[in-house]
Amino acid sequence: MGFLAFLLLGLIAGAIAKAILPGRQGGGWLGALVCGVIGALLGGWLGSVLFGKGVDAFFDIGSWLLAIGGSLIVLIIWGFISGRTRRD
Repeated sequence: MGFLAFLLLGLIAGAIAKAILPGRQGGGWLGALVCGVIGALLGGWLGSVLFGKGVDAFFDIGSWLLAIGGSLIVLIIWGFISGRTRRD
């Protein structure tokens, strides 16, 4: 997958993860991009370790699910680090 395709995948996956997770995450589109790219990297790594499948192709549903799942993990970890609660 190309660099720009990976950034687009990260942006969309981060935005979807922010929409799924309740509460305020903040950061705008740049925060969604960073969260999504880190989440796609994390999801790809976890997918390759656990399932033998990574983030390989832009139009592959497995890549999207791994990127969104990784973004959700990143958002949850960021919530614990920043000390935000669900009511913020």
